[in-house]
Amino acid sequence: MSGGVDSSVTAALLKERGYNVIGVMLRLWSESGREMENRCCTVDALNDARSIAGALDIPFYAIDAKEVFRDVVVEYFIDGYTQGLTPNPCLVCNRHIRWEFMFERAHALGGDYMATGHYARLRRGEDGKVQLLKGVDPGKDQSYVLHVLGQDVLQHTMLPLGEYTKEEVRGMAQEFNLSVADRPDSQDLCFVGEGEYGDFLRRVAPQAESPGPILSPAGERLGEHPGLAFFTIGQRRGLGISAPHPLYVLRKDLARNALIVGHRDELEKDHLTARDVNWIAGAPPQQPFRAEVKIRYTARPVTGMVTPTEQGEARVQFDEPLSDITPGQAAVFYTGEVCLGGGIIKQ
Repeated sequence: MSGGVDSSVTAALLKERGYNVIGVMLRLWSESGREMENRCCTVDALNDARSIAGALDIPFYAIDAKEVFRDVVVEYFIDGYTQGLTPNPCLVCNRHIRWEFMFERAHALGGDYMATGHYARLRRGEDGKVQLLKGVDPGKDQSYVLHVLGQDVLQHTMLPLGEYTKEEVRGMAQEFNLSVADRPDSQDLCFVGEGEYGDFLRRVAPQAESPGPILSPAGERLGEHPGLAFFTIGQRRGLGISAPHPLYVLRKDLARNALIVGHRDELEKDHLTARDVNWIAGAPPQQPFRAEVKIRYTARPVTGMVTPTEQGEARVQFDEPLSDITPGQAAVFYTGEVCLGGGIIKQ
């Protein structure tokens, strides 16, 4: 429970359906010495969650996860950016904090299942395996960030909101007379706080400030950057250089600590390789297959041929070139409404 409308309605629905529900909130890391709290577990959010649990007459526990969250999620974020990647820490949080750290503690509290307010669905197949499906609300579908989960946890997971739209969920919150019915959705990374992620990196990872040259693909020096960590592939604004035509970040050359910029058409690529691929069924398909692929949470799906490899990777050949393939983000594979899995874009 986060004190928000989604987890509150999840708890209320399950209670209404006759389940023995226990509410759990994780207290996550935030920067010390700053008047800022992690957005996922502010004092107000904690009080809201506790109030909702009281109104539903269910037990409520707040569990300290600050240290493990800092060591696993925040360090992953910092390491990724300082290595020239654009990481998605929510993926690591779901795999290692929610469905590992919290999952284990939920079982210790007597829980048989862990339920969350994610907008995705689960379906048990004839072989007993659980499939991960898109949520019915295309604007809220969160299967992308759940592709990291395996059968061991999906067998003990419940996602009741996947069958509803966000509008319907808010309506149910009002019907349940929940005080958080109109609470706005949280946005951005929960631990970054106010300002841009670059400001956060400057505070907690000063090594990210490592100036170097901005180069054209031909090697012409066009300017200087303050650190590769402060730029992402495809970025146009904030380069600090002038040119007769728009320039975009094409790639990061770690060996030279150089930012390579060029024309927009030079961004277009029609293939990628993903590493550390998680196949939700438990094993990769035996043959190459056609699929829809999302290369960012907010990206439109694009079709292509996916070829699993024996090294735990997958190669994707797209039907059309894309201009925003970004190492560190996830490539997630779908056939229709079924999410097959995905991995981290390597190159």
